[in-house]
Amino acid sequence: MTSIAERITRKLTEAFAPQRLEVIDESHQHHGHSGWREGGETHFRVDIVSDAFAGKSRLERHRMVNAALAEELAERVHALAITARAPDGT
Repeated sequence: MTSIAERITRKLTEAFAPQRLEVIDESHQHHGHSGWREGGETHFRVDIVSDAFAGKSRLERHRMVNAALAEELAERVHALAITARAPDGT
């Protein structure tokens, strides 16, 4: 069975061909908090750098990532912290 982190990595790679991608499962930090479930995989941090974000606002970038991960957000992921940048750092 594929983990949620693996699914997130695959979908973001397919959607944005990133130069850098880091997917971190932070669920252990939220044990007992809202949205946490037994087994984890509920809270993630994503750091992604891609040409696809060039010229886009922060809100547009977040919407793009959320759209690519709509299935995961609807199923199991309770929280997703996103840092999305273009290669020039914007």
